[in-house]
Amino acid sequence: MEKERLRKLGLANLKWLHEHPILKEQKEQEISQALFNDPYWQNAETIAITKPLDFEFNTHLLLEKGWLEGKNMLMPIAGSKRQLTFHSVTTDTKFKKSAFGVAEPISAPVVSAEKIDLVVVPGIVFTHEGFRIGFGGGFYDRFLQQYKGESCSLVFSEQMQEHWQVETFDLPVKRLFIS
Repeated sequence: MEKERLRKLGLANLKWLHEHPILKEQKEQEISQALFNDPYWQNAETIAITKPLDFEFNTHLLLEKGWLEGKNMLMPIAGSKRQLTFHSVTTDTKFKKSAFGVAEPISAPVVSAEKIDLVVVPGIVFTHEGFRIGFGGGFYDRFLQQYKGESCSLVFSEQMQEHWQVETFDLPVKRLFIS
């Protein structure tokens, strides 16, 4: 129940920030620049991100920068058994809305987890140790169990909540970029 309460609070904070677009865009620029200047980004050739909902971090900045730098940019498809597969996307990739309301690539080539250098993991609430509360499906926790590459999250300070009980299946991302 604690996670559900924090999820609602986190969503309210994200929606509040979305209603203040100048502040949100400023924070997105700061966080993106910190990521772009970091070895996590600079050393990665294949990067997985999500296509955001309106109130989430605008990952289109990352997509465009990745393509400009010749990186292989990936986006997930949520499959059966709450498993994610990541697919290579280009400017020509078509998307469709999933049952969760998230845009997923159509007919894009699958890339195995072993070939992904960096996964940018979405979330709603975070601790400074990298633990996160997402939308509740456990897709990224399942993926992170077997993923050996680098992981990070792009976090607004409004999403930080330190006091909640981490569960055994919760897996932290390795790095947070916060503004």
